[in-house]
Amino acid sequence: MNNWPKSLELLKENEIFIPGGVVSLNRKSSPNICFSRGYGSRAWDVEGNEYIDYQAGFAAAFLGHNDPDVNAAVRQSIDDETVLMGAGPTELEGQLAKLFCKCVPTVEKIQLTTTGSEATYHAIRIARAATGRDHIIIMQGGYNGWHNDVAGNVISSLADVGARVSPGEYPFDALSAGIPANHQSLIHVINYNDLDSVLYIVKRYPVACIVLEPLLQNIGMVKPQEGYLQGLRKLADEHGFLLVFDEVKTGFRHALGGYQSICGVTPDLSTFGKAVANGYPMGVIGGKQQYMDYFIDPDKSRRVLIAGTFNAHPLTTAAAIATLQKLASPTHDVYNRVEQLGQLLENGLKDIFGQYDRPFYVARQGSAFCVYFMDHAPVDFHDIMAHHDFAFDKAYRLGLIEKGIFNFPLPIKQGSISFAHSVEDIETTIEKTRAVVRALFQQS
Repeated sequence: MNNWPKSLELLKENEIFIPGGVVSLNRKSSPNICFSRGYGSRAWDVEGNEYIDYQAGFAAAFLGHNDPDVNAAVRQSIDDETVLMGAGPTELEGQLAKLFCKCVPTVEKIQLTTTGSEATYHAIRIARAATGRDHIIIMQGGYNGWHNDVAGNVISSLADVGARVSPGEYPFDALSAGIPANHQSLIHVINYNDLDSVLYIVKRYPVACIVLEPLLQNIGMVKPQEGYLQGLRKLADEHGFLLVFDEVKTGFRHALGGYQSICGVTPDLSTFGKAVANGYPMGVIGGKQQYMDYFIDPDKSRRVLIAGTFNAHPLTTAAAIATLQKLASPTHDVYNRVEQLGQLLENGLKDIFGQYDRPFYVARQGSAFCVYFMDHAPVDFHDIMAHHDFAFDKAYRLGLIEKGIFNFPLPIKQGSISFAHSVEDIETTIEKTRAVVRALFQQS
């Protein structure tokens, strides 16, 4: 039964002029739901259904949809007739850079892009320029953007990547056609939390960098084991490759200083996006000055290009400044609030699933969470593939959507609480989750 006929009609209309009907194909899902508006913790679809939202632009709207302070800053920028000239520096980009480096003191300089994918692209370019090497290491199950260097091995089947190997690497499972074979040969895929495989790769190839989410959130919420990130820092220093933290999802969601401020490991370069402008389109690459200055190296053969007409667009930059100011404000106390909401939800979920004879694990970091239907905290992609109940996860997500609780209807995708969520939102979510789970177990 299709409970979203208007959504289906809109998708079919879009398909006439847009391949697939959606301008970013990772937004396609089953069921297909088209959303028309959102405010705070709520979103409404074109049918008029209301949802408590835990998707929020793949975790971008950390302050909530259409945050009034961020929107006010954007409106002020319009009223001030700020202009996109494409000539000379702007006051706004300077203000943002200064504020950003104050918020993330492990970052010495930044450059602005329009997307997180562009930021990871630039990070890899800098690493290759700085080291004179071409090979890179990425994580099985991670997502670091759409470009050739990282577009693979996101949620692969075991038939495509094979059984667990350590030390060793996995075949490159390309997300896209059009990636040249000789380019793919420069990409080495390993599991998260596996230092032995990092050492295996760097002993065999001239590695420029390793790129990873310091907290692997693309496949839910996989945390670093004790000493893992510190071990990466040590290996990078010993073997001369750059450590790149992709904080596009983790940055500003877990702490004002990024996840790197929590784990106490300083990468050479970092990338940010999503929450930095509360969902307005912005990416940031930042890091140690010695690497960021490759953008201005006087030696043309070493200089790394950065360009983009819409980099630091005045409306987006105004949104980012307002977002960081609010996140840094002791008055709003954003991080304590979302931690309390996250703990409340975690406790509720544990209480619900603890009543049934089915393994589960509630993984959470601050406002981000994922329920795994397995009996332990996952350590990597292969662990999840071997132990997680994907069919139950799918049914669980669909049941919640039917009751007005929205998280992306794909197993092991992260849920995200926003600053706009209330205690009542969490309590309602727990109540409806209880009803969904009860119904699922009655059916089984």
